[in-house]
Amino acid sequence: MEFLRTDDSCFADLDGYSFAPNYLLVDDTEGAQLRVHYVDEGPKDATPILLLHGEPSWSYLYRKMIPSLVAAGYRVIAPDLIGFGRSDKPTKRTDYTYQRHVDWMGSVLEQLQLTDITLFCQDWGGLIGLRLVAEQSDRFARVVAANTMLPTGEYSPGEAFTQWQKYSQEVAEFPAGGIVNGGATSELTPEIIAAYNAPYPEEKYKEGARQFPLLVPTSLDDPASKSNIAAWQVLSQWQKPFLTAFSDNDPITSGGDKIMQKLIPGTKGQAHTTIVNGGHFLQEDQGDKLAEVIIDFIAAS
Repeated sequence: MEFLRTDDSCFADLDGYSFAPNYLLVDDTEGAQLRVHYVDEGPKDATPILLLHGEPSWSYLYRKMIPSLVAAGYRVIAPDLIGFGRSDKPTKRTDYTYQRHVDWMGSVLEQLQLTDITLFCQDWGGLIGLRLVAEQSDRFARVVAANTMLPTGEYSPGEAFTQWQKYSQEVAEFPAGGIVNGGATSELTPEIIAAYNAPYPEEKYKEGARQFPLLVPTSLDDPASKSNIAAWQVLSQWQKPFLTAFSDNDPITSGGDKIMQKLIPGTKGQAHTTIVNGGHFLQEDQGDKLAEVIIDFIAAS
């Protein structure tokens, strides 16, 4: 599998992001390996919190939350998905499949030997993370889901997602930083927008970001549909604590929290919350509040 690796110089002096890089190798399924970057802060023997990002962001999205979670005594791990951030970026759109991303992140959990995990997942972080919860249930102690879903293709994804999908394929230059800025309620500074663009010095580095919107199952013919339906069968029996913390201003995932609360037994009796003044990228808008929600949730469960 051919891939690009963003030069380290692109990540120098990013606003608010000074975490030391860590790397693992995962099987590219074609006889070679890809490098996965992850932030790993806090004591190695502490309870782990896994922060999974989505499209087209990277672990920079969690820079506001990580210090607070570490200060509360937790080990915080924030990987960059393959194709994003400091992780390697395959050059062919067809190299990006839903199953490969699940397997790659699953390999990260196995190599780090993580157990008793608290998962926080947003956007594609949930599409991948909730599959991992279903397929490696013993590793996870609890889940916080924010502005995400596990689609099966049985229902329409909605007009907002359809428009996003169309835009992502037709825009001449894919503006990763601009997309994050547009999906936040706060106005991001030029420095922060530049940090979201940092992994992609040229358009050829963005094949993963371009392909992700097409990997969301929108029909039962999608290759991920059966696996996601199977994952829902597990989640429908999930008794461990499951909290929703969706924002109040995200047209893409609005209402997904109510579906989870209806279908997942572990949501019963939890202190579900709506994050006020939060857009799709609510980590940008209300990172301090989200960290507080996670800390309180762990303490209560």
